[in-house]
Amino acid sequence: MKTGTQHLYIPGPTNVPEVVRQAMNVPMQDHRAPDYGNLTMGLFRDLKTIFKTETGRVMMFPGSGTACWEAAITNTLNPGDKVLMARHGQFSHLWVEMAKKLGLDVEVVDLAWGAGVPVNEFARILGNDRHGKIKAVFVTHNETATGVTSDVALVRRALDECFHDALLFVDGVSSIACIDFRMDEWGVDLAVTGTQKGFMLPAGLGIIGVSQKAMAASETNTMRRCFLDFADMAKMNDTGYFPYTPPTQLLHGLRKSLDRMLEEGPENTFARHRRLATGVRNAVAAWGLEMAAEHPSLYSDTVTAIRTPQGVDARDVIKIAYDRYNCSLGSGLGPLNGKVFRIGHLGDLNEGMCLTAISIAELSLAAAGAQIRFGSGVAAAQDVYAEPVARAVQRNTAARIAAE
Repeated sequence: MKTGTQHLYIPGPTNVPEVVRQAMNVPMQDHRAPDYGNLTMGLFRDLKTIFKTETGRVMMFPGSGTACWEAAITNTLNPGDKVLMARHGQFSHLWVEMAKKLGLDVEVVDLAWGAGVPVNEFARILGNDRHGKIKAVFVTHNETATGVTSDVALVRRALDECFHDALLFVDGVSSIACIDFRMDEWGVDLAVTGTQKGFMLPAGLGIIGVSQKAMAASETNTMRRCFLDFADMAKMNDTGYFPYTPPTQLLHGLRKSLDRMLEEGPENTFARHRRLATGVRNAVAAWGLEMAAEHPSLYSDTVTAIRTPQGVDARDVIKIAYDRYNCSLGSGLGPLNGKVFRIGHLGDLNEGMCLTAISIAELSLAAAGAQIRFGSGVAAAQDVYAEPVARAVQRNTAARIAAE
């Protein structure tokens, strides 16, 4: 029998705050009522604040972030258009596969799983594209499978330095609302995310930011779409409505979630995620293990992918955590299956929750055969999370004991 709290430390869906869950517990209502815009218009306004766009438009489609991947492609590109993409993890791989299935001519730069977006190679390819055959560049801002965050601003600079007019697509599913994202400043044309990550809601709403340039492209492109059509959505959104039945309960939850995010303040949210992530990363270092990300500059503040030592199957670590300790850790995806487990540290999270994840990971690693000293990772994270006075006391105590 499993008792107590089910610990959820996967990189999505994330924990839903109790006040958000309660906000969704409302009676069904008329989505054509004259006052429905009282709920929705504020959502559109505040989502633009989260995306950091003044000139773009933010739309919501029923579905996950994947639905908005498809909406971004089908509304702005044409069959046979050439696009530039990098494949360095499960989600960048899936985006490549979608682009191919939708009839695009995909130029793929394949990289090791753990690398970031190859800005220099993109710049070289774009610089050689003198006739502008490449119509879009795709960037996975945060590759959830490997715990890697890439630099979107550098990709925009590469486009600008080449005087290239390609649209810039960004997958921000596990970054937007958790990691600094600047749609207007970085010249992002299509930014995709979903409610089940940093927005602290159940899955069910894909959210997409669309630049004026991308909206203009949607007026002349010829790729087929119906349910995901920008024009239909934008026309209805302007008056606070949707072209089909919206998931109203999720919208009520989103209202409460946005209220919490704006009260904390985006910069404080980013700093909190960075602090919690640093504690987890320090724990991994204390265990003597490596992360999937190739370099510290690529470390994600929303998920850490941890390589298990040789001879230890990551699937065993995950199973032990779930069966014995009622704890869900993220699995390794694709070629990382069995080699990596992941700790998601995004959304509604605090230090105590991260320490719980670390301590259960220690127990599970040891039970799976890893040589782990109990408490080593917890202590390393505590050193990050402790208040300055407490940290100084601990270090002075350690020094005194060593001297004795």
